Amino acid sequence: MKNIYLIFVVTLFTSIGFSQKFVENGIIEFEVNTNLKKMMGDDSWDEKMKETMSDLKTSYYTYTFADNKSVFKFDRWSPKTRIPKYEKEADEENVWYFDLNSKTTTMQKQVAGTNFVMTDSVMKIEWKITNENREIAGYNCRKAVGKIFGDVYVFAFYTDEIIISGGPCAINGLPGMILGLTIPKLYTSFVATKVDIKNIAAAEIAPTKAKKVYSEKELRTTLTDVTKDWFTWGDDELEKKKRKDMFFWNAFL
Repeated sequence: MKNIYLIFVVTLFTSIGFSQKFVENGIIEFEVNTNLKKMMGDDSWDEKMKETMSDLKTSYYTYTFADNKSVFKFDRWSPKTRIPKYEKEADEENVWYFDLNSKTTTMQKQVAGTNFVMTDSVMKIEWKITNENREIAGYNCRKAVGKIFGDVYVFAFYTDEIIISGGPCAINGLPGMILGLTIPKLYTSFVATKVDIKNIAAAEIAPTKAKKVYSEKELRTTLTDVTKDWFTWGDDELEKKKRKDMFFWNAFL
């Protein structure tokens, strides 16, 4: 009888092990929400602009991945989104490419109407994994808290059923794919709405090409020089620092 029970237990756990599938390639759709009004100031110009805008900037992005490489880019706008044209154009141009085999990233970001392409090492993030769990897009996810840019906290939910160590925009470094992400200081959240498991052609995952490619240090120096007079107006020093910080966080995230 004991032998029969032992065989049953071994068979059960073996079946469970073989039935569990780990996703290595596919396309993940993310809904991205940003509260632009909270990011804006409270002067008369900003207050006037707020009257013409929707409360949230809502868009959809796709994360295409295979062979430990990925591309995260804009797909479409929510019809409920009402924001200035220049805000839309910037988001539509941004592309993030990751090669997690070589730990490198190539990012195209539109800053002040100009597209900049940067290639450098992937962002290093300090993560602390918690015991909180949540289901997102049909996957069991575990919560982790990370810190970037010194004092900006990010809250992520990742699944180890999707084995790439990736996530939306420049966020990465967990033992699985991030399907939910919140960045409170940027009033932004990313939530996976669906996961399409499919074979991906290698040509679909490639970095953006450009005549001029910056390193992170070079791009930071360039943007610092270009914007040296942008954050000097106004008497509120904390507000000026906030505007500058948010500009650079958005530029490199």
